[in-house]
Amino acid sequence: MRSFLIASILILLPVLATAQGVRLKDMADFEGVRGNDLVGYGLVVGLDGTGDGLRNSPFTEDMMSNILERLGVNVTGEQFRAKNVAAVIVTSQLKPFSRAGSKIDVTVSAIGDASSLRGGTLVMTPLNAADGKIYAVAQGSIIAGGVVAEGDAAKTVQGVPTAGSIPSGAIVEREVDFDFDGLKTLTIALKSPDFSTAFRVERAINLATGSAIAKMSDSGTVSVNLTASGKRSPAHLMAQIENLRIEPDTLARVVVDQRSGTIVISENVRVSRVAVSKGNLTLTVQEQPIAVQPNPFAEGETVVVPRTGAQIDNEPAVSLAEVPGGTSLSDVVTGLNALGITPNDLIDILKTIKAAGALHAEFVVM
Repeated sequence: MRSFLIASILILLPVLATAQGVRLKDMADFEGVRGNDLVGYGLVVGLDGTGDGLRNSPFTEDMMSNILERLGVNVTGEQFRAKNVAAVIVTSQLKPFSRAGSKIDVTVSAIGDASSLRGGTLVMTPLNAADGKIYAVAQGSIIAGGVVAEGDAAKTVQGVPTAGSIPSGAIVEREVDFDFDGLKTLTIALKSPDFSTAFRVERAINLATGSAIAKMSDSGTVSVNLTASGKRSPAHLMAQIENLRIEPDTLARVVVDQRSGTIVISENVRVSRVAVSKGNLTLTVQEQPIAVQPNPFAEGETVVVPRTGAQIDNEPAVSLAEVPGGTSLSDVVTGLNALGITPNDLIDILKTIKAAGALHAEFVVM
């Protein structure tokens, strides 16, 4: 007799990626092909009374004064009580090989006590990189998805109205100094390091180019000798190898999310010969006191007599007679779905099987 166990939320997805392979550019990062984070501190104007309270956010007043003075307005000694401005942090990412004049998206987030950024306009804000230099300048109307509705006694908020975005809201002013065409060696970094996958990447590149220009350095790195690739430039070679289909090799892993009861089992999970039995013991205690009263016209007092009912229910155990050694994922999924075991029960059973040394996979609990 063969029986198995499975969570009620366990889906066996068709493994299309392993049948056709995964593109190299989807499973690895290439040296020099990366973005750079940008950040800036700016001011949003034009809000409908939903801006910062200047008494609670004095930095907003200081920044507004500085902007007005740069525009030729003398506000020395003046006190502002405007409610249509808000101080914000502006973030963005400079795309790889972005050139001066190109546009990038920006995200705007309030840092004061503004209740909403809907309808606001970001004033020209320089964006700096980690080196402190300005690489882009952002400005434009903010798109905020949240909504706030409030009255005298109630308030409701849907979404996050204190954060928004400006599509193509920043113009690149400075380019990242990187000579990609002058590279002598191209480094490929796998997102999921694995010796077998790195070897397959090396072999695929050498077969595609017809020369031994790729060499596996470790489980996560493959180096490509560009000087040995003939007259091809690094860009042309990248275009040739980034679409190579490679079948990645993955570790056997069981991932459990206890909060949602979701369990994911990778393809290479194997279970040794093991038997499992699980039962539930339920103890029920009920108190039903009875009031006893004296007879009519008789002397006496009403007395409450306790009455307790106790019951123990022992549900039939879920017995898993031998799970044969080397059981594959498809067998486990088929058998456990048939039993209809709850996710919480399955998590307990899997942990027990792992503790017994019969589950040959990495067990990850989130």
